[in-house]
Amino acid sequence: MTRTNSQRLKYILVDLLTANIAVFIFDIARYYVLGGENIGFRSLAAFLTFKVIIIEQVLIPLLLLGINALSGYYNRPLLKSRLQELINTILVAGLQTVMVFLVLLTNQNTAVRSTNYELLFYLFLLLGGCTYLGRWMVTSYAFRKFRKGKWKYNILVIGLPDASETKAENIRKNRGRTGFSLAGIVALNPADENYGLNFRELSEIRDRKDIKEIIFATRGLEESEILKVLYTLIPLCVPVKIATDSLPILNSNIRLQSIYEEPYLDVASANVSDAVKNIKRSFDVLVSLCVLLVLGLPMAIMSVVIKCTSKGPVIFRQERIGRHRRPFTIYKFRSMRTDAEASGPQLSCEGDTRITPIGAWMRKYRVDELPQFWNVVKGDMSLVGPRPERIHFIKLIMQQAPFYSLVHQVRPGITSWGMVKYGYAKTVDEMVERLRYDLIYLANISITNDLKILIYTVKTVFKGRGV
Repeated sequence: MTRTNSQRLKYILVDLLTANIAVFIFDIARYYVLGGENIGFRSLAAFLTFKVIIIEQVLIPLLLLGINALSGYYNRPLLKSRLQELINTILVAGLQTVMVFLVLLTNQNTAVRSTNYELLFYLFLLLGGCTYLGRWMVTSYAFRKFRKGKWKYNILVIGLPDASETKAENIRKNRGRTGFSLAGIVALNPADENYGLNFRELSEIRDRKDIKEIIFATRGLEESEILKVLYTLIPLCVPVKIATDSLPILNSNIRLQSIYEEPYLDVASANVSDAVKNIKRSFDVLVSLCVLLVLGLPMAIMSVVIKCTSKGPVIFRQERIGRHRRPFTIYKFRSMRTDAEASGPQLSCEGDTRITPIGAWMRKYRVDELPQFWNVVKGDMSLVGPRPERIHFIKLIMQQAPFYSLVHQVRPGITSWGMVKYGYAKTVDEMVERLRYDLIYLANISITNDLKILIYTVKTVFKGRGV
């Protein structure tokens, strides 16, 4: 088990333990505040061993643990910010208090009266206090290990020689306060087309030295050069931090980790909180499973129609590039002839003779994209996100817009703001123009915006404007 997973497990177990303690103490307080005899129990023991109370003691801590997970607290378990930990605990404790209160209201025999704010206050203090005490102990232990050098939070510095050495010296100087450990320096070579970077070699360094973050020293590089280097770094699946003045397009994604360090932009992750990430992913999976279940029969009928009206497989499979530039297989109902790209990759256009008669109808109402909900369940895609492209077209786009590499910060989507505002692109120039909508989306990811895009997509589908 890696250090990250081990630390995450500690937080989960401690949160589960403290939740059980908090609920148990609250039940005792509930008995005395409400008056045992008033709610039908002659003794505290009889109340605590009541079947409903036992079930609550088992299920409520699990509910609280689920809320903690959705809050994003377990996403990044190493080197937590004390202030962020406190804020997260207080806010989540407030939400948990409301949730537990609603659960207890379903128990008519021992319900907490809606006017009894005293018990709600006790519950909030118990949940917040017990949880924070447990987390404080785990976090403090980890900080001591990092600052004494027994545990290492390894950082790799990449950049031109002078700039990277300056960043490295800053890490060495502040190690005792930040817990960061310098794992090495990779100097860029401006004379080389790829600046001397090799993805396979960087991957080996990442695994061998257990790299947790990459600091990209951008001083001395133009914006286009920075973006070209990022194209190699983003697929490494570790945070890539650059100075805040390096890319103006990303200045809204500033994340201050330590007051001893300068603020950095995490260019390998979109500008979205861990809570939104978790809620978005949970929503994606839930909706996709519902769609596949509800539309299972119509999709089966569609498969028969495709098979009977044209030669070839029902499901069209194609390699696309997803989050962190990882390739995946996208699934769609086949809407073109099997020899549609016999002469090489091509974009579809109006009046495309390669499209089958039933395929034209499917593309108009986007029925061909229904199998992609399975891609969402698998984790390859999201409901909303930048459109996934093939490596052939990505290379062509990169020649005009090197900042295209930034869309690989997130999972690609079945639909996107670019698809809603712009639609399908018929040329590479149009793909580049549509890209600006995806970049704006990356800086404004939220559940609300996702819902808006989904609503507009549904309108587009019903109006038959999918082509």
